[in-house]
Amino acid sequence: MNVLTDIPGIEVGHHHRLGDGWATGTTVVLFPEGTVGGVDARGGAPGTRETDLLNPENLVDRVDAVCLSGGSAYGLAAADGVMRWLGERGRGFPVGTEPHEVVPIVPAAVLFDLPRSTWGNRPDADFGYAACEAASAGPVATGTVGAGAGAQVGSLKGGIGTASTRVGEFTVAALAVVNARGEAVDLDTGAFWAGGDPGELPPAPGWAARPAAAPTDLNALTDLNTTTDLNTTIGVVATDAVLTKAQCKRLAMSAQDGLARAVRPAHSLFDGDTVFAAATGARAVPDLVALDALYSAAADVFARAVAHGTLTATTVGDLRAYRDIWG
Repeated sequence: MNVLTDIPGIEVGHHHRLGDGWATGTTVVLFPEGTVGGVDARGGAPGTRETDLLNPENLVDRVDAVCLSGGSAYGLAAADGVMRWLGERGRGFPVGTEPHEVVPIVPAAVLFDLPRSTWGNRPDADFGYAACEAASAGPVATGTVGAGAGAQVGSLKGGIGTASTRVGEFTVAALAVVNARGEAVDLDTGAFWAGGDPGELPPAPGWAARPAAAPTDLNALTDLNTTTDLNTTIGVVATDAVLTKAQCKRLAMSAQDGLARAVRPAHSLFDGDTVFAAATGARAVPDLVALDALYSAAADVFARAVAHGTLTATTVGDLRAYRDIWG
């Protein structure tokens, strides 16, 4: 399907509000038990929770879910709802003798989308809980959904994108919430930095072209980004391989390389770009050459996920979508 849920056991759910002063939301990625996690954060303005726990030297090496949300630092509250949902199901790190005595491990990251909503309208714990309720292992909705509801990439509407690939017997997949200060496309031509023209990219889930707007619409694009001082692209890269926490961190670092291919500039002082990595552990990696191939694939799928998030986004207010300009 070319989506994150191509990896067995992974589920994705969105919850968002659009209209009536709202343009924000939350996306949750649920992992099968035993999934090992890692993280890599770059840029000067991160908004995160439980990332130190994923450092290789620290105690817990399993993750139950990742929460991605709009709302800037306020949106970190959405992770409370994810923890509540998991705790009700006995999912988490055991801390007592009873099955329900667990602490769910839910790393989280947020993006800056506050200008797209009336002040005070931002995700809370109910958003995280609702995203868990909506999660499934099927097709993943992309574009202006979940945490991508209020996203902006450079001069254009951003959104949720996803992609996957096969590397021998392994699957590597990514989901990106594209909210970068930099541009994902060359504004002179509409070509994507991640892969040239859209036709050179593997098809984006949910993509349906719209009629192109008049070229004069481009005149206003370069002015839109001058008022957006805080951004952040966040996401998840995952594989079904057996990896350690340190190897997961390297997988996340490789995905960040994909972000740098897909957005110009990336990792700015005003971005808090954060990528979580997850390894579900279905099969062992035979050698270092195979491991390095997974890292290379992580960069590729994350770059494509960024492009797909831009391709499938839809216009919100005066923030124009790629499909409505280039079609």
